[in-house]
Amino acid sequence: SRITGLINIVEGAWLSEILPQFTNAGMSASEVSKALTLVKKPQGFTSLEGLLFPAQYSFESSTSVAQVLTQMMDRGLLEMKQAGLFETGGKFTPAQLLIIASLIQAEGDQKDFAKISQVVRNRLKIGMPLQFDSTIHYIKGSRGSVFLSTQSTYLNSPFNTYRHYGLPPAPINNPGSKALYAATHPESGAWLYFITVSPGDTRFTDSISEFNNWKILYKRNLKAGAFRSNS
Repeated sequence: SRITGLINIVEGAWLSEILPQFTNAGMSASEVSKALTLVKKPQGFTSLEGLLFPAQYSFESSTSVAQVLTQMMDRGLLEMKQAGLFETGGKFTPAQLLIIASLIQAEGDQKDFAKISQVVRNRLKIGMPLQFDSTIHYIKGSRGSVFLSTQSTYLNSPFNTYRHYGLPPAPINNPGSKALYAATHPESGAWLYFITVSPGDTRFTDSISEFNNWKILYKRNLKAGAFRSNS
């Protein structure tokens, strides 16, 4: 059989970044929007965001958009099961763990995933807002800038984790297997804060004063252009 279409989902991609690939592959925009309403999501999941597993998908020209989306979700479901998202008895539902995985994916490097998973839990436990910049970037649909203006943190959206307590209402990207695994396997620690002071150097602490010192260092590095090549 001849392969005519190819869609490549990178880890952390947004649905809004994936959908144009369907039209680029020759599928009509109306078919894409219709498929979004038709496609059946797994029980307990309300959003397609997060369910489309990052991988490369090839398909023949006769394949419908809904069939491709279902293939992506089936793969996602398999990966979620393997990562332990459906093991009962935990504090979070599978849908909530998928949201946590998307935050982990957006917030740091792979080596820090398990620690970020614990920070999410620690903050939720004490009723502290998550205050994740990645949720603001998601609302704005902006990639590239590491710096966030204070004004942005006032954006009125249920996804704004500066204004709203708890988890956002749905995933903020489509996380890969390492982030899914970290969502169910946090590294134990008391950390409440973390900051990437320079590319590859993310630090974790439970002390606000230590965090504030690192923030000064981050701003100094940012000014010096340390993050420029990273954007």
